[in-house]
Amino acid sequence: MVKLRLKRCGRKQRAIYRIVAIDVRSRREGRDLRKVGFYDPIKNQTYSNVPAILYFLEKGAQPTETVYDILRKTEFFKEFQISFEKKIKEKQES
Repeated sequence: MVKLRLKRCGRKQRAIYRIVAIDVRSRREGRDLRKVGFYDPIKNQTYSNVPAILYFLEKGAQPTETVYDILRKTEFFKEFQISFEKKIKEKQES
């Protein structure tokens, strides 16, 4: 199974994160399938490669809660009519 999750980069106390498509069994710093964006919490900047993210979501990739929140803040799901809210709610109830 493939997930969209964050991969930590940068130096101490100045972390930035790459949004990557990665196999579930890989560790956080493991080999990713593709880089699809980045998130800088210090400058509050995000960049997302929309076609790549849509490709992986259509193939069944699941975003982690943090990546989902980042994409929701950038209004990614409103723009492309994709809704994962049911899946997120079901996961929280379990």
